[in-house]
Amino acid sequence: MVTKEANSSKKPAAASSGKPTGKPAANLSPKAAAAAVRIADNKKATFNYHIEERFEAGMVLEGWEVKSVREGKVQLTDGYVVIRGGELFIIGCQINPLGTASTHIRPDSVRTKKLLMHKEEIRRLIGKTEQKGFTLVPLNMHWKAGKVKCEIGLAKGKAEHDKRDTIKDREGKREVDRAMKSRNR
Repeated sequence: MVTKEANSSKKPAAASSGKPTGKPAANLSPKAAAAAVRIADNKKATFNYHIEERFEAGMVLEGWEVKSVREGKVQLTDGYVVIRGGELFIIGCQINPLGTASTHIRPDSVRTKKLLMHKEEIRRLIGKTEQKGFTLVPLNMHWKAGKVKCEIGLAKGKAEHDKRDTIKDREGKREVDRAMKSRNR
């Protein structure tokens, strides 16, 4: 499985997330630093799909959308990615406008947004998605070097029994965590 994603070993500046964290970036653990730049996650994607490959794409956003993203008003759960004319577009990603949005524009919260990737990567994705069972789903949105990026995954749908296995594994892990927690008391 090939992955192309943001290098999580670098510690981003706390100011780049748009929200102050109260701690300097040097005091954050790598996991906390990654969470500080994360805008939104699509938890349904990993439940409904087997993620084969991950890719990072830039997003074309309007000004009011960037302001809303800084406030965390993003929802990815109903989103999916389509390829039209050799370009990637994300559909169903909802960015709710702020109440203080400009009066001379009419913000559309479910506007189709263009994703930016290299032509070679897009051609490769076109070949993969034409195969039976593969689709592109947004996995998360995050900040990288002051820009909003979207991590998309080349995914294959899970069967119903796979989803049941996922639930069973999750519940088993919770049981073990509870037992370990009560044992340590």
